[in-house]
Amino acid sequence: MIATVRSGILKVSAKPSARPNFKETRSSRSCISTFTPTWSALGAESAKKNVIDAIEQWVAESGEDVTVSYHAFLLDHSLPPEGLPFRASMAHKMGGEHRIEEMLQRVTDAGAAVGVPFRFDRVTRMPNTVLAHRLTAILPAERQEAWIDAVMMAYFEYGRDIAKRDVLLEIAADLGLETFPLETALDEGRGAEEVQEDLERASAMGISGVPFFVLNGKYGLSGAYPAAEFVKAFGKLAEQSGS
Repeated sequence: MIATVRSGILKVSAKPSARPNFKETRSSRSCISTFTPTWSALGAESAKKNVIDAIEQWVAESGEDVTVSYHAFLLDHSLPPEGLPFRASMAHKMGGEHRIEEMLQRVTDAGAAVGVPFRFDRVTRMPNTVLAHRLTAILPAERQEAWIDAVMMAYFEYGRDIAKRDVLLEIAADLGLETFPLETALDEGRGAEEVQEDLERASAMGISGVPFFVLNGKYGLSGAYPAAEFVKAFGKLAEQSGS
């Protein structure tokens, strides 16, 4: 969905509601998402704003409840658990060191234009984000968006290595989350099955990049669509469901 969103697949469903007040509607998010790719993060932030604007408009106009949920997605399944050096990994993907600075500057400039700061001078690792996705799956739905935003900020603004368990738990603590239950959940393997199911589902759907939106489990939208397009999509879904 995506709504986060700082990245990922967002599933959105519209259902009848007797209460049109947006503050009283349920809003959860399900994204098949990746935490780190640069352009993906930028696109997801734009998508997040558009989806939130669309949901607010749709709820105000229709009185329907919209739910949003997040799911895991990996662009690079080959990363080792500890990740790789950032620049070496980028050079390999882009075909040479000489292309990196220009690309990173374009991303930095584009981010600054929409209020999304990137500090690539602080980023040293290309992290494997499976642990971060597992923690997303473990957390209650109402805490997931703040968690995703905090992890993305930790990486892109402060260069923290979000492949590391201790770093992720520090981020959780900063959000006021109890870390002992999270540590226990990780030790017990919780979240792993959910993440694997998400990855398999994304593969079966042919999803190769983010942001990606799944509406009512039927229709997919790839990219940062304008809010008006999402509102139109919600309307069509409501008509089809007979609401």
